[in-house]
Amino acid sequence: MKGKLVKFSSVFMAVAISFSVNAQSIKFDSVVNKQSDTLVLFKGEGDNVSFTQIDQQTAGQLSRAIKANAFDSSLNSFVQVIAPHQLNYDRVLVVGTGTEALSKPELTKLGGNIAGELSSKQILDVSIVAEQFDTKQVSLIAHGINLRSYDFDKYKKDKTQPKKYTFDVQDSSAVESAYARLLHIQDGVFLARDLTNEAPSELTPKDFVSEAKKLKKLGVKIRVLEPKQIKKLGMNALEAVGRGSVDGSRLVVAHYEAADGAPIAIAGKGVTFDSGGIQIKTGEHIVRMKSDMAGAAAALGTIKALAAMEAKVNVVAVMGLAENMVSEKSFIPGDILTTAEGLTVEITHTDAEGRLVLADSMWYVRENYQPSVLVDIATLTGGKYAALGTKMGGIFSNDDQLVKEFTFAGKAVNEPVWQLPLGYKEMLESPIADLRNSGKGGPSATTAASFLQQFVGETPWLHIDIAGNALAASPSGEVPVGGTGFGVRLLTEWILNQHEAK
Repeated sequence: MKGKLVKFSSVFMAVAISFSVNAQSIKFDSVVNKQSDTLVLFKGEGDNVSFTQIDQQTAGQLSRAIKANAFDSSLNSFVQVIAPHQLNYDRVLVVGTGTEALSKPELTKLGGNIAGELSSKQILDVSIVAEQFDTKQVSLIAHGINLRSYDFDKYKKDKTQPKKYTFDVQDSSAVESAYARLLHIQDGVFLARDLTNEAPSELTPKDFVSEAKKLKKLGVKIRVLEPKQIKKLGMNALEAVGRGSVDGSRLVVAHYEAADGAPIAIAGKGVTFDSGGIQIKTGEHIVRMKSDMAGAAAALGTIKALAAMEAKVNVVAVMGLAENMVSEKSFIPGDILTTAEGLTVEITHTDAEGRLVLADSMWYVRENYQPSVLVDIATLTGGKYAALGTKMGGIFSNDDQLVKEFTFAGKAVNEPVWQLPLGYKEMLESPIADLRNSGKGGPSATTAASFLQQFVGETPWLHIDIAGNALAASPSGEVPVGGTGFGVRLLTEWILNQHEAK
């Protein structure tokens, strides 16, 4: 994985502050005589000083290009001028900013679209004149650039060469401060994307545990339950899903405790590959099933982001991990499983396994941490994808306030969510057990959420179904192709909002 190098420099100073996205390092470097190959100018309603000056230097070439392209300065509109007259740049990119003040999500998306527009391999060094933006706005644009510039090239022969982006700003130290938190958030996103993109043979439950243990250096407490411990605790639902694989199931707990009181709990579905079990999946859809652990990846990425920024919060993430594979040991339709909650489940479909993993995971975190609130996140149902597609996550909750908070947080970070109804519990009735693991008809996203509700007790709870959100088929805004890390920014924003509201 490679990100881009973003620099913030003052046009009046001889130093620049450079952030290496991968290494999270800060260094100082002179850029006085440095020449970039691309210049980016912003243009909203009317002209700004920089645009006018550059236009005059090109003898009006920019103005003519804008007119010829019917450029109206609307937000996220672009005009490129190649080999501009009398300028030492290979190209100038004019970026439309619209007529209204830009919001936080709009600025982030704008940065992502700039990176997309400049994705050519020939572009290596970009100077951005951002005179009309304040420090927080510049940091959000840079955040969007870095999020979009992520590239999982681990298995490619030709690696992506990082670009350098230099922002000319009045106060580079102020931008550095504003950007610091965003740097940690994007690293959490990158962790989730790396895990989601990884080949399933290289990311088994044991491998996921190894990645989680790396967070110990950030002060995160890691606890891992092995298959025998899972079985001993009566977590038979989690155990069953991993039974057909060589290594069995795991439960990993990542606890970042930097505040007193009951923790916020996040439960992430971590099915590192979902074959569908005995009722095996078919067609191209099965290739995407390496992403069936994206909920656990988002949970771990959130913990990393919070710990790296040293947020004063108490958050515990519990991630049930399993490979839903086919063998003579696999759980099968007709089996009766007794969950740690004590509820029995009739297996009516082996591809409805994620809710089994989550059921025991949510019991464990409630039993051992007594959280103030419980949020689970999972690539759970095709029904959610059918209802909301790829642009929104589906949320279900027993608490109206949580719905409002997550809806607000999702809008702020371009990870929108939409509430879907709970209900249809009668579709989960079994003549021989307390529950079926798949509904007898009804909307599948809702029946799956209703199944999970049986394992939350009296705890305020919200379920996020991210089926369709975990992998992107094409780039858009700050999101590249492949693993999206959906949920990291949403969860981090919501958790920080809770802290700041106290």
